[in-house]
Amino acid sequence: MASTIRCEIVSAEAEIYSGDATLVVATGELGELGIAPKHAPLITRLKPGKVVVTTASGEHLDFAISGGMLEVQPQVVTILADTAIRADDIDEAKVRAAKEEAERMLSGRGEAMEIAEAQQRLAEVTAQLQALERLRKNLKH
Repeated sequence: MASTIRCEIVSAEAEIYSGDATLVVATGELGELGIAPKHAPLITRLKPGKVVVTTASGEHLDFAISGGMLEVQPQVVTILADTAIRADDIDEAKVRAAKEEAERMLSGRGEAMEIAEAQQRLAEVTAQLQALERLRKNLKH
């Protein structure tokens, strides 16, 4: 049996995932992080992007997050996300509409606060669309 580490993914709204993993990959501020069992303790901020959990059975679970914190302790890796969603729960039409709206706001060059919000929203929906693409690619294989 492969060595595992407990993985908890939690958003402000709910617990998104809880289970054992052989590997957790997330997008940190300085790049991608791979967390395996017996990883050194760590706390870092996460950028909007993907989280991929590889379960003990070898299944890859894809999540899109809007940012947050990642904490690694000896027996558990915890992701505290601002928002998080499983790839298979993403409403593609809604996400594409939100992306178009964010791009429209950015092209209009409104106030600085609106631009920052639009950039954040664009990063979030882009992460969700990438999660959908990875899910589709995995389903084909």
